[in-house]
Amino acid sequence: MSSHPTGQFPAYRPRRLRQSPALRQLVSETHLHASQLVLPLFVRSGRKIRHPIGAMPGVFQLSLDEMVLEASRAHSSGVPAVLLFGIPDAKDARARGAFAASGIVQQAVRRLKQELPQLLVITDVCLCEYMSHGHCGIVQRDPRGAKILNDPSLKILARTAASHAEAGADIVAPSDMMDGRVRAIRAELDRSGFADTPIMSYAAKFASAFYGPFREAAESAPKFGDRRSYQMDAANANEAMREVALDIQEGADIVMVKPALAYLDIIQRVKTEFGYPTAAYAVSGEYSMVKAAAANGWIDERAVTLESLLAMRRAGADILITYAATDVAQWLAGK
Repeated sequence: MSSHPTGQFPAYRPRRLRQSPALRQLVSETHLHASQLVLPLFVRSGRKIRHPIGAMPGVFQLSLDEMVLEASRAHSSGVPAVLLFGIPDAKDARARGAFAASGIVQQAVRRLKQELPQLLVITDVCLCEYMSHGHCGIVQRDPRGAKILNDPSLKILARTAASHAEAGADIVAPSDMMDGRVRAIRAELDRSGFADTPIMSYAAKFASAFYGPFREAAESAPKFGDRRSYQMDAANANEAMREVALDIQEGADIVMVKPALAYLDIIQRVKTEFGYPTAAYAVSGEYSMVKAAAANGWIDERAVTLESLLAMRRAGADILITYAATDVAQWLAGK
C-alpha cells in the first residue's frame, strides 16, 4: 500500500484506533507467536548437570537428561525448535569431536528425536568448540603468525553436518563463516542421502562484541587472535548482501543475520532483497544486557524482550532465535 501525506486525510485521527487493547490488537501490523521461536541449548556429557552460565542468568550447560527436560519444557510452552551447541570432553587441532558418531551433539540429536519426536532439532555446525585453539577452522602457524585455512576446513565442516543429519537433525546451521561452506555441506548431504535436510546458514554473521557471554557458555573463546579475518566487519552492509547472495546460490534454504537488534537494517535488507526465510539471532550479549538491567530494576524484562523481538519481526525476521524463547512463549500465552 502506498503512503500518503497526512494532509490528504484531514479527518484521520490515529488515536481513535489506540483506545483499547482490543482495538490495538485488531490493527496491529506485526505479530509475535511462539511458532516463530527457537531456543539455543548448550549440551555436555554427564548426568543431572545444570551448570549455570554466570553471564547469562537462566541459561545452563546441560547434560543429556537435563537437556531433554529443558527442551520438553520449551516445547510444551509452544516453542517448536531448539538449536544445539555441543561442549565436548576433549578438544584437538582437527576438531575430531565435531564429526564423531559418538559426539555430544550427535548423542543429543538422537536423544531428542527419540524422546521428543515432534520437536525440530537444529544443529550448529562449527568447529570452534572442538578445536584446541578455539578458532572455527584449521590453523596453520608460521613465523608471521597464524592463518585459518579455508578449504581444508570445509571438509571437516561438511563431514560434521552429514554426521548431524545421520543422527537425525532436522536442519543443519553452519556458523563458521568459511567461504564456500554451504556448497560443501550441500554436496556432502546430497552424497550421503540427506538431500532433503535443509541448511540454515549464518549468512551475515558479524564480528561482534555482543558474543562475549556465549564464549563462556560454549567454552569456545579463541586462545589467540580473534575471528575478524572470517567474520564480517560491523561497518559493512553491502558486503552482507553479497554474503547472503552467495549462500543462497550455494544452496542455503534459510538465511540468518547475527546479531539481531543492532543489525535490524541488515535483516530488513535481506528480507526485502532476497525474500528467503530469514532468521534473526538475538545473541548472548543482547540477552545478558536485558537480564542485568532488569535485575537492577532499571527496565521491565518482559516488556523490553517482547519489544525487541517485535522490532526483529518488523524488520522482516521470520524466525527468532532467543535464549528467552521459553519465557516468551509463556508470556505470549498469558502466563
